[in-house]
Amino acid sequence: MKSTVLKHRFGQRILLLALLGLSSWVTASDAMTPLALLPVTDQVWVAVGETLAPSYDNAGHNNNLSVIVGSDSVIVVNGGDNARLAERLHLAIQGITPHAVTWVINENGQGHAFLGNDYWHRQGARVIAHADAGAEIERRGASVLAAMQARNQDKGAGTRVFVPDRTFTDTFEMPIAGIQVQLRHFGAAHSPGDISVWLPGNGVLIAGDIAFSERIPGVFPDTDVAAWLASFEKMAALKPKILIPGHGHPTIEAVVRRATFDYLQLLWRASEGVLDAGGGLMEAYAIDQSAYAHYDTFDELAVKNAGRVFQQVEAAYFE
Repeated sequence: MKSTVLKHRFGQRILLLALLGLSSWVTASDAMTPLALLPVTDQVWVAVGETLAPSYDNAGHNNNLSVIVGSDSVIVVNGGDNARLAERLHLAIQGITPHAVTWVINENGQGHAFLGNDYWHRQGARVIAHADAGAEIERRGASVLAAMQARNQDKGAGTRVFVPDRTFTDTFEMPIAGIQVQLRHFGAAHSPGDISVWLPGNGVLIAGDIAFSERIPGVFPDTDVAAWLASFEKMAALKPKILIPGHGHPTIEAVVRRATFDYLQLLWRASEGVLDAGGGLMEAYAIDQSAYAHYDTFDELAVKNAGRVFQQVEAAYFE
């Protein structure tokens, strides 16, 4: 069964690369070497993270770090989980362009989005995030840093918290020559301050954690599932040609809809059914999610997700 799943995933990735006109993909190695950058267009690249939990082995690189190359400068989407990872991304960028990184975008307030900020700030880049993510980083930055250092040990050395020096609320047009880059906040979703990066000129959407592929999303205590479903539809209305999810390879909207919207909607509707039948949390834990069992992080997250979605449905049910 495992072999069949792996062959299916490999085949799916090869198909996506052919669709996008890409030649190869490589995941991050453990050495202090440049991260592998996958070309998406002639101006957009992505260092694809593992679709697993962050660990010492993957150095915290379990999310996507995207690079947008303008005519005279570079934008990085996500600072990275630690200073060392940010430096490895920087080395990779220097291999594709001589331009300096002038802006770093934090797609939310999670550690793998912001813990590399200080490295980029020291290189002269400005850091921008949604106001809610900025507040989250300021409030929880020290504890997120401590957890990363405990996990990454020597690989977390030299990392410090840097709170974004620019925030916005709804939309923001990035000041970069040679390509139009818009920051969009579609509403609450996976975590406070989730945003997407829209490149209307070439139809590329760096969706951030509103969209997952190849793994199931996590539902956290501060996740708003009902709002997430609405925000996803607003995001999808842009009709991107290529979508870079927060986790997983570049793909199309239909693929992330299956892994994200359809999955969350399944849990929401099943939770409503549990309540209608007079059931409670124990019945919610038993919701059938087997259709998603082949996705990464299923074993770690499925039962927790069911419980948290049920609690949100229950709260709405009795309002």
